[in-house]
Amino acid sequence: MAHYPDLKNQHVFITGGGSGIGAAVVGAFVDQGARVSFVDLNEQASQELCAKWQKAATPPEFRFCDLRNVEHLQTLIAELGKEFGPVSVLVNNAAHDERHRPEEVTLGYWEDRLAVNLRHQFFAAQAVAPQMKQLGGGSIINLGSMQAHIHTDACVGYTSSKHAVRGLTQSLAKAWGKERIRVNTVVPGWVMTERQLTLWVTPEAEKEIDANQCLPDRLQPEDIARMVLFLASEESRMCTGQDFIVDAGWVNH
Repeated sequence: MAHYPDLKNQHVFITGGGSGIGAAVVGAFVDQGARVSFVDLNEQASQELCAKWQKAATPPEFRFCDLRNVEHLQTLIAELGKEFGPVSVLVNNAAHDERHRPEEVTLGYWEDRLAVNLRHQFFAAQAVAPQMKQLGGGSIINLGSMQAHIHTDACVGYTSSKHAVRGLTQSLAKAWGKERIRVNTVVPGWVMTERQLTLWVTPEAEKEIDANQCLPDRLQPEDIARMVLFLASEESRMCTGQDFIVDAGWVNH
């Protein structure tokens, strides 16, 4: 990956960093020499990730957090900001694309999907904003999804949440731009995480990917991490309020 010297020693906070795209993002920032803290529900995967990077100059720091508990999330951000210095980069990565049919959705399930996929992004941003203002600026990177840009009926709670991320990004970019806090969305396509490969990437799905992607290669978590690094660094200093799509040219938008 490209090297961004300005990321060295920066405090980067990542949600859902224990596996998949999140783990790739954690590793990418650790490799840049950043001070990384991350939260996740999966303690075993998170501890294994920390062990993988234990010999790094600045190993990542893990904290358990159920992001539906907004108070706990914001308390952790405050505590970690005091322990490792103000957060200069927030990566709102955590989400869950659990499949469900529209007719099966209850009020409680709908609210849970919004809590898991959208609500925590705003409240994490709200919590880091004072720390970024203290630093004179920062970068907030929200993870969207290609699923919000195509016609799909497989997970309406997830796609609705991810579509709302665009509005969140644009609103916060306007609200905090004068403080040089940049807010952008990274929109991944079909990324070959372990979860996707286990649950959804069937031979039929492979044919769908081949039919819809302009590029023949499979998207990897590291491909998303590359874009996140760019948006975190000063190389993207005049980029804010935008969607950055990394989907290998999915044609069925």
